[in-house]
Amino acid sequence: MPTHHEIPATPDTMVLGYFDAALKPVLTVDSGDTVTLHSHPAGGRASLHPDPARHPADYLAALDALSPGLGPHFVTGPVHVRGAVPGDVLQVDILDLTFRMDWGFVAILPLLGTLPDEFEDYETIHPDIDAERGVAILPWGTELPLEPFFGILATAPPPAWGRVTSPVPRRFGGNMDNKELKPGTTLYLPVFTEGAGFYAGDGHGVQGDGEVCITALETGLTGTFRLTVRKDLAYDWPFAETPTDLMAIGLHESLDEAMRQAVREMIRHVCARTGLTRNQAYMLCSLAGNLRITQTVDGNKGVHMLLPKSALPGTP
Repeated sequence: MPTHHEIPATPDTMVLGYFDAALKPVLTVDSGDTVTLHSHPAGGRASLHPDPARHPADYLAALDALSPGLGPHFVTGPVHVRGAVPGDVLQVDILDLTFRMDWGFVAILPLLGTLPDEFEDYETIHPDIDAERGVAILPWGTELPLEPFFGILATAPPPAWGRVTSPVPRRFGGNMDNKELKPGTTLYLPVFTEGAGFYAGDGHGVQGDGEVCITALETGLTGTFRLTVRKDLAYDWPFAETPTDLMAIGLHESLDEAMRQAVREMIRHVCARTGLTRNQAYMLCSLAGNLRITQTVDGNKGVHMLLPKSALPGTP
């Protein structure tokens, strides 16, 4: 029977700002087990709430204990999944997400964002999070529906890459900042090292496609995932399924190339799942596929395509 595990948000269960295949696992699980893990927001002390009484004690402890790394993200993990070897795929079923904090922050930061040369009046705000009502309350009174997700979901990078900075999403996933990766969605990540090395972090309360100013509503989340080793798949890039759609993910420093990758990957997956030719799959993507800009601020930009499963041949 599958076992459930829990990982606290303590300095010995996370890293700050990087991924590394050489790290020792913080937990070892069997394929099919579920894991609940806790996380802290990205950003560091400069982003703390102006009211010290609202600072979680374990967040302050992590800030004190962990030296700044190659990036600003606290990432919980890695989790070793028995039986995973390079060439496999880790299936990550996103089961549940809850808030650990009643506030988050949004910031305009130097040299970052989509319009860095046009916004030099740097500012950080701290919206309240009302989880019971399901809204974020902005300082000017606007209320936005909460849609929590982890900006970072990853396997360990290839060992030859060494220590890899956390901000840039790559073939192993990472800082994809894809708001569709929420409860009910399944993410498939390529495995590059024994045990897969699953990480999660960078909690977001709500984000628009693009994440244009550099931040979403950055906050602390608790997430529950089912981790399953798939030896029947051969995915070279992250791919996902929502309850209604297939989702191809393109990541590249060029937005145009990220778009092309998302289209190319969707065509490949449609062909693998159906009897359609490559031409027919391309035409189906043109008729039913929806390209969206995931984010434009993480070095490698993101584009994802959503294709309704109902559009696939043979679907009722």
